[in-house]
Amino acid sequence: MPMTVGTGIGTDMHAVGERARRLESLGYDFVGVGETQHNPFLPLVLVAEHTERIHFGTSVAIAFPRVPHITANIAWDLSKYSGGRFVLGLGTQVKGHNERRFSVPWAPPGPRLRDYISCMRAIWDSWQNGTKPSYEGEYYQYKLTSPFFNPGPIEHPEIKIVISAVNPFNARLAGEVCDGIAIHGFSTFKYIREVLIPAVHEGARRAEKDPGELKISGGGFIVTGRTEQEVAAARERTRRQISFYASTRSYSRVMQTHGWDDEAAQLHRLSIEGKWDDMVGIVTDDMMEEFCVIGTWDELHGKMREKYAGINTQVSFAADPRNPDEEAQIKEIIADLKTIPAVGEA
Repeated sequence: MPMTVGTGIGTDMHAVGERARRLESLGYDFVGVGETQHNPFLPLVLVAEHTERIHFGTSVAIAFPRVPHITANIAWDLSKYSGGRFVLGLGTQVKGHNERRFSVPWAPPGPRLRDYISCMRAIWDSWQNGTKPSYEGEYYQYKLTSPFFNPGPIEHPEIKIVISAVNPFNARLAGEVCDGIAIHGFSTFKYIREVLIPAVHEGARRAEKDPGELKISGGGFIVTGRTEQEVAAARERTRRQISFYASTRSYSRVMQTHGWDDEAAQLHRLSIEGKWDDMVGIVTDDMMEEFCVIGTWDELHGKMREKYAGINTQVSFAADPRNPDEEAQIKEIIADLKTIPAVGEA
């Protein structure tokens, strides 16, 4: 599987169509929309409308606030409209956000996500093949429908599912029941190599699947810019972002891998106190090197090759060229990134 290159596309509905066309012309293979401040699915309709080649997806949508039938329906329509270019990326979010932001009762997220995906696939099978609804899992069920509620078969019913993972359970789940994994940005490259990738491969072996056929994207932070000054500014923005993630106890295993238990505890305490500015200084330059690829556009290919070779099947690179010369440079960078050996090629 050759290396592909992806990027985010934003959520400004007035700009998404034109931006999607531009990213496709620059050579990007994938664009994604995350679920933070806006709905992640709506912009993708415009991506499908304004492009012909590029794949796109949620990176990621939060699963549990939407029941499987709702997500299955959205994915079905996007796959049909785009000719099979849609990738459904799902994440669980942490307990506090599920309960206090989304009003969703909490349950063990890994087993629940397995049930969620199985239910969606039973729904898709019913729509595509006329299979009688008979799915009943621990958390979800699909045992009732009628022709009035069945959207009918589509040309590309094998919708790809990837899930976000920070911890080994979901990484194994990604390998076992999904088409790939979207590794959380808050993952050092040591943690990815020693913990997450072995877990993904273990899951694939359980399902008698070839790990080399899985989509593996994400992981780490890309800190880049045209000049050293732009890189320095991006570094400090990323340092703040890492301090936020590192304060979350659900992600503590990443910190533990490097012996940063004390720093994680301190960051968590400061976050509870609302001292966000004080948290930034706890993230050292050594930590930044473990979490990030840092370099100017000219340096990026070599540094990303060093970090991602043999791990990913997709790498991310965000850039906004301002003139034709920069557009040419971005096209060259993207072409170079596609030469990084993917899983099984290194």
